[in-house]
Amino acid sequence: MAAKKSEAKDGEKKKSPLKLVVILLAVLLVAGAAYMFLGRGSAAPAPAAAAVEAPVVVGAVIKLDPLFINLKDERFLKLGIALQTSLMGKDPELDGSKALDAAIEVFSGQDILELSDGDGRSRLKEELLTRITESYGSEVSDIYFTEFVMQ
Repeated sequence: MAAKKSEAKDGEKKKSPLKLVVILLAVLLVAGAAYMFLGRGSAAPAPAAAAVEAPVVVGAVIKLDPLFINLKDERFLKLGIALQTSLMGKDPELDGSKALDAAIEVFSGQDILELSDGDGRSRLKEELLTRITESYGSEVSDIYFTEFVMQ
């Protein structure tokens, strides 16, 4: 009987640290979740910073006709572009020749492997957006590829 009591006491001692660890992990998990969901304490200054920025006026999207651009090694790219404008109205007028010219300048002679890579394509799209926004000013805020076919 004495042996059973000592085994029970040993078993309770072994389970106590395990229970303590489980409870501690549960408390840490709940605290971490609360920290992530409720924020890190810097949420108050964010609205003031957002109020300083000027809102972007989103207008019509103007789709341009696709064009064929010569790439490196006798390859070509069929590229369709749409311009996100700040122009309002049913049929906004915008001459797309500057955007098409910029696309030819950016993509001509590029390697098809670079265009196949997502990073390379993103880099060239950013370069094209920079050139287009320099040409059109605040009339164009973004570009979209409507076609991107390489051969």
